[in-house]
Amino acid sequence: MISELAQIIMQLVNDRYEIQGIPVLDIAQQFGTPLYVYDADKIVDKINQLRNAFSSVDLKIKFACKALTNVSILKLMRQNGVELDVVSPQELELGLHAGYEGSQITFTPSGVSFDEIETAVAVGSIINLDNLIVLEKFGQRFGGTVPCMIRIKPNVAAGGNAKIMTAHEGSKFGIDIRQREDILRIVNQYGINVVGLHQHTGSDIKEANAFVRAADVIFNFAKDFPNLKIIDLGGGFKVAYKEGDPITDMPALGAKLSEAFLALSEQLGRKLQLWFEPGKFLVSESGILLVNANVVKSTPNRTFVGVNSGLNHLIRPMMYDAYHHIVNVSNPVSTQLKTYDVVGYICETDTFATDRPLTEVHENDTLALLNAGAYGFTMSSQYNSRFRPAEVLVYQGKAHIIRQRETMEDILKNQVLLEL
Repeated sequence: MISELAQIIMQLVNDRYEIQGIPVLDIAQQFGTPLYVYDADKIVDKINQLRNAFSSVDLKIKFACKALTNVSILKLMRQNGVELDVVSPQELELGLHAGYEGSQITFTPSGVSFDEIETAVAVGSIINLDNLIVLEKFGQRFGGTVPCMIRIKPNVAAGGNAKIMTAHEGSKFGIDIRQREDILRIVNQYGINVVGLHQHTGSDIKEANAFVRAADVIFNFAKDFPNLKIIDLGGGFKVAYKEGDPITDMPALGAKLSEAFLALSEQLGRKLQLWFEPGKFLVSESGILLVNANVVKSTPNRTFVGVNSGLNHLIRPMMYDAYHHIVNVSNPVSTQLKTYDVVGYICETDTFATDRPLTEVHENDTLALLNAGAYGFTMSSQYNSRFRPAEVLVYQGKAHIIRQRETMEDILKNQVLLEL
């Protein structure tokens, strides 16, 4: 079976690098580079894949919007029946701006001040509480008048890079399952209305068994909460970054978890709703980052392609050692491959790829970094006082600007020149 990444690459090659019939080079020429481009059809396809895998249960999808917070993307999610999971009051405001009701947004903070939780409660969001101190403050403030969820740390280590594992013993996230009695004591003391249990194992999880192990911990705890309506198993489904990468087998995962979830509902004698909070899974493969080659620099032992972007626009390769497939969209059919280091223009070690075979690259060629839809723009910065790029959404066969490129005005906007 050909992987999804291979299908994307083949589509680009066969269609001479097109998205919904629009040549990628045309998009680059119209809007300039560096440029993030997202394919709305691909996002909708991933939503449907998840729904199909869990068609036998009452499923709710909550987009973990920290992956991609552009309000037009959030609006697309809302139009396709996907709700939101946010981690800050600012993301909450973006969700409201995109047309969501507060009740359609889950607030899952970590280590925040209690006033942020009160802000989310005020607009009707459901709160995911992830430490005992906040759980007790919530009980003291709201008693049983406001429903909430509790984030459990099941002590399951799974995922890709250690920095994106969030459910192991050493993680800061969630209340350790070994503190079960403390949780129940506080809940019972204040009559807290716990309607959901939540866990998030991490990102890039390919084995269904990791989800099942974490789910078993949550399922075992569920019987202690008489008002429980929701089991939230987070996200972290693995996508392919290069040919041959293993991915999460969604049909197999859906079958395994759905069976266990339905058995839990029957055991508890009430219908439960299953939630997932995918971020990367929904948007990663939809996005590409288009850059131009500023210089092709040969040295005795390697050749560098210096591009007009860097870790200020896509930090994942430097922060997580993430792999992004790169294609030369200006020279898509050449049979001559050369090996390059693709590097950025930031004054740091700033490498997108090392020893990467590409069709021959010339100055001003446009390169596309694939799988850049998640944690690309949202983790970008103005480092080196560089402008953040524009964003484009290809929707119903037309390319739409959904974020203007920054200008010097944006760099200076909040600075105050002191009179010396």
